[in-house]
Amino acid sequence: MPIPLPLPRIHFYEIDDQAWLPPFIRTKVQACLTLFWTTRFWPFQSISPASLVAGTLQDVLGPSINDYTFVDFCSGAAGPTATIEREVNSSLRSLSRDPKPDQGIPASAVINGELRNRRKTGPTYTNGVAAPSPLPSAGIPFILTDLHPHLPAWRLASRQSLGLHYIPSRIDATSTPPSLLSLVQPPLNQQQNLKMFRLYSLAFHHFPQPLARSVLQNTLCTSSGFAIFELQARTLDSVFTVLLLGPMLWLGSWWWFGGDWGHLFWTYVVPVVPGIVVFDGLVSCLRTRKAGELMRMVEDLAEGERKGWRFEWGGCRHTWPCGEVIWFVGIKE
Repeated sequence: MPIPLPLPRIHFYEIDDQAWLPPFIRTKVQACLTLFWTTRFWPFQSISPASLVAGTLQDVLGPSINDYTFVDFCSGAAGPTATIEREVNSSLRSLSRDPKPDQGIPASAVINGELRNRRKTGPTYTNGVAAPSPLPSAGIPFILTDLHPHLPAWRLASRQSLGLHYIPSRIDATSTPPSLLSLVQPPLNQQQNLKMFRLYSLAFHHFPQPLARSVLQNTLCTSSGFAIFELQARTLDSVFTVLLLGPMLWLGSWWWFGGDWGHLFWTYVVPVVPGIVVFDGLVSCLRTRKAGELMRMVEDLAEGERKGWRFEWGGCRHTWPCGEVIWFVGIKE
């Protein structure tokens, strides 16, 4: 059971958010965050956090996952989204060929405060015959967006997967244009569903309260669903996990970033990169909102803006003994 910190949410400054941070340092910090999202560190992790998020999306949305186009806001340099897209589409293709329970996804999770068995996503059955939901040939589309687009990284990622797209122009999560999906590169197939499902992966805690309220309001007004995923919480467990990241980078960076002499210099000679990762991680713990706080933000919106929406939240362990993915999902019915 996670041990909560006896503190209210504190929106302290993260170094990586600051305009004065040199871009070459920011790039190296983001490379570490991507590493933590997409790499399985055995034996402490059964799967990577990005794979866990992909399984959670399938678990919560069920067969209706095929109805959405997923738009990732605040994508940075593509972060976990490319892995999430690959895992979701690979899993759905496998299920369409051989319907079996998910492998590697925890059998239970805390959902809306209760320990429950996770629902398994798979085809429906009629008279014992599998009838899977149709999956577009390119897979479910996932779209990268940001206020500051990282176009070289996005182009490279999108060339490696038919299901990954990006929007080359600046996208503000507080004022999403109605024509958002028409801006996508490479263009979406006309047969693909255009119901928008927003993703905020390790992003929502960056918004101060007034901005977070505007983002949430715009999300409910312009999309059919959304999910907030965080790798940390306002708990002592998360603080302990973050403190381990420094020694972990010290021990493993020579292997993970070998050949990038700049990265190694700013890790071992002048340990700026691990210092920022740990400091910002601790601040992220203080910034992260609890599910009850997010629900109060929803309830503070006008009734017409939240009418027809249902919400679920939960968490499951991504790293033994105390690292946890927490999530909050809204679905318009």
